[in-house]
Amino acid sequence: MKPISLDPVFLTVTTDISRLKKRRNRPMSEIRHALGEVSFTTAYDFFRRMAIEMIERGEVTKAIETIKEVDELLTRSGQEEGGHLLDIHAALMQIQTALLIENDRLDEAQVTAAATLTLLAQEPKRKDEPFLLVLASLLYDIAYLHSMRDEYKQAERELEKSLKIFERLARVNPERYGPAHIMALNASTSVYRSRMKQANLLAHYQVATSTYLQMVNSGIEDSMSKLIESLHTEGTTLARMGRHREAVQYFTRSLKYLTKLNPEFDINQLRMSIDLGNSLLNVKATRDKGVHLLNTMLHKATKINADEEHRRIVEILLNAKSRRLDILDIWHKVFPR
Repeated sequence: MKPISLDPVFLTVTTDISRLKKRRNRPMSEIRHALGEVSFTTAYDFFRRMAIEMIERGEVTKAIETIKEVDELLTRSGQEEGGHLLDIHAALMQIQTALLIENDRLDEAQVTAAATLTLLAQEPKRKDEPFLLVLASLLYDIAYLHSMRDEYKQAERELEKSLKIFERLARVNPERYGPAHIMALNASTSVYRSRMKQANLLAHYQVATSTYLQMVNSGIEDSMSKLIESLHTEGTTLARMGRHREAVQYFTRSLKYLTKLNPEFDINQLRMSIDLGNSLLNVKATRDKGVHLLNTMLHKATKINADEEHRRIVEILLNAKSRRLDILDIWHKVFPR
């Protein structure tokens, strides 16, 4: 599945959708009546879960048609419910946008997204949960759509707004919206082009992610694992480019989150620590820290029988010693200035 708002990890289902599930294969008129009796959150959880299950079964096209059929029914009768069904209508359009992106129908997705934004713009001053949830999820999906087309400035603006909204929602209900907040943060590591902007953003949300790590929640843990992986990948990319000072920041943060998520030392922590030690070695001011960390990891690798990682540490340390034989330093000793 693409990194869209329909990722199962993105939003934790916190409502009882069993009542709507029982009526799933009943006539549309009956489903419409049932939707009028449940909260927006329940309806959103139900349709989102239905779309995810159909994606997992490889029925993306069918999911698009099903959502569209329900939406057309609600559009014809939404005014009768004093806005409640109109909120669900906006949510269905947002879900449809995500499904179209998943189905690589990007032009259609852009049209549907624009229509949804137009609908939401009719009441721009709304700050209630249904409005904010649909808007933040839609912006998250549009940001991915623009990033796929290398339109990064637009994607950055959309993702930044999505982040702020999910942060606001997560302060009220971290169990439900914490994963979406982290997933939006995760997306920023690939969408944001400016390294300075990335660093500032990651620093800003460090407190929030630390708070989430204290929660026992599978959604939080799954989304945090994706963030850790993304930060580690970003650090690895920077290290390969020779930008070790920046890589250290990403490795340090990913290792910190991983340690809090899994306090017991394991092979993943070892590999991440080796990457951090290697980058520390390549920054003059932190060279000694790198040597110390790698020597510590050498003992830990032996302790958990990680032979491959042990060999890698030895190679890094040997290469670091050989780099001290700087040919220019020798030249200046032979021919003093």
